[in-house]
Amino acid sequence: MEKEMIILFDLDGTLIDSTEAILESFAMAYAVLGGEAPPEWKIKAEIGHPLDHMFATFGIAEEVVWEYVAVYKNHYRMISCEKTHLLPGAREAVMQAYSHAVLGVVTTKTAKYSVELLEHMGLMDYFDVLIGREDVRFPKPHPEPIEKALAKLPTVTDRIWMVGDTCMDMQCAREAKVGAVGVACGYGSQEKLAACSDKVCQSAREAVAFIVHAEPY
Repeated sequence: MEKEMIILFDLDGTLIDSTEAILESFAMAYAVLGGEAPPEWKIKAEIGHPLDHMFATFGIAEEVVWEYVAVYKNHYRMISCEKTHLLPGAREAVMQAYSHAVLGVVTTKTAKYSVELLEHMGLMDYFDVLIGREDVRFPKPHPEPIEKALAKLPTVTDRIWMVGDTCMDMQCAREAKVGAVGVACGYGSQEKLAACSDKVCQSAREAVAFIVHAEPY
């Protein structure tokens, strides 16, 4: 049976929790290249933004930002599978969504490492497309990541939804003219999500339950 719906998921804070791996990789970048690492709360507040933007926000000069990103990525890849876990109900959310919709991932994480993580967790086979930072010129909140994901999918439908945990995800969805469902299990506050999304749910599992019964966006 052909599926008549598309659901796109963010990763960090939506399906997975890689906070420990992210914090450790930031610490490694500063330990190798110098400078004072920002406090953990400040890093957590920026999760979801591209790494180069994050380091720039923390005061790293433009000419060396990519050196910090490279050290971060090298360390992250070594520890990410060990120090990342699925959020409660995430596996069930993906499986439920798969029974109703064509699925994709739209993330600011590196696509290569995201695929490795999802393969490690036994979930990659559920997704028909994964768009990461290196796949786009303009990351979220620009609509390009969603537009590129949809261009790679054969399904033609007006029932398209993005599930994410930050207003960047929601703005990306709005700009791409698809439904925007926020989840309060990640890094964005419920108050902010309420102002920028079509619906706020407590988890990806709850979001999927809402979407499969929703009217076309």
